[in-house]
Amino acid sequence: MPVTLTITKSKVAILELSRPEKHNAFNAEVIAELIKNIEYASDLDIRALVLKTEGKHFSAGADLTWMKSMADNDYDENVADSLELAKLMQVLATCPHPTLCLVQGAAFGGALGLIACCDIAIAEHNSKFCLSEVKLGLIPAVISPYVIKAIGERQARRYFLTAEVFDGEKALKMGLIHELSDDLAKSEADFLDTLLNNGPAAVKSAKALIDEVAGTTIDDTLIKHTAKRIAEIRVSEEGQEGLSAFFDKRAPRWQTAASE
Repeated sequence: MPVTLTITKSKVAILELSRPEKHNAFNAEVIAELIKNIEYASDLDIRALVLKTEGKHFSAGADLTWMKSMADNDYDENVADSLELAKLMQVLATCPHPTLCLVQGAAFGGALGLIACCDIAIAEHNSKFCLSEVKLGLIPAVISPYVIKAIGERQARRYFLTAEVFDGEKALKMGLIHELSDDLAKSEADFLDTLLNNGPAAVKSAKALIDEVAGTTIDDTLIKHTAKRIAEIRVSEEGQEGLSAFFDKRAPRWQTAASE
């Protein structure tokens, strides 16, 4: 199978795309498998989801052979096909667990959508990025809501239109990735250790809070909503345990459980 999902003992889901011979380009089969596995992982009692790929490059985006076959289909068939890619982006962006994306080598086209949909993205120093669609007479349509949210409208106006290749330093400055790494495996372990040290329910609630608050006008409704959210978690079992552990100068139960 081109996509595998592995659940570790520490309750981390590792989602890996393995098509190195095709530079991890995705076609209809890959998209369907990614959707199925992300939806499955979203319903599990896990602590994080890691998205990675096998081989030299993260992903070349859409498989050109598949794209060529789609060009022979009519408009309605192309809409249906594009909606599947849009669904992939949506299920990844709305996964309730923290998501971590590891990028090596090149990430082109739709691959930038996958990166932008993850909560945390780490890339190798030698990584290369490109919104390459206009070179093929296409546009980065279904990934645009997520990529623009990550890099901003101003940067999108340049890179959507020029299809320039840019390096990891620029990707970092634009906000597409959070960190450059000399050792992705070590960075993965470090970020997972950090995430697993935090309250699992609090992490999920904090992620949901971002979607609730981002882009919202700060008014009485939002102020009351955020006050309600913090009150709810303060009186929750996990909130009570976290506060008690802090004042007792001990590790909270979720940390000791994760180390067992």
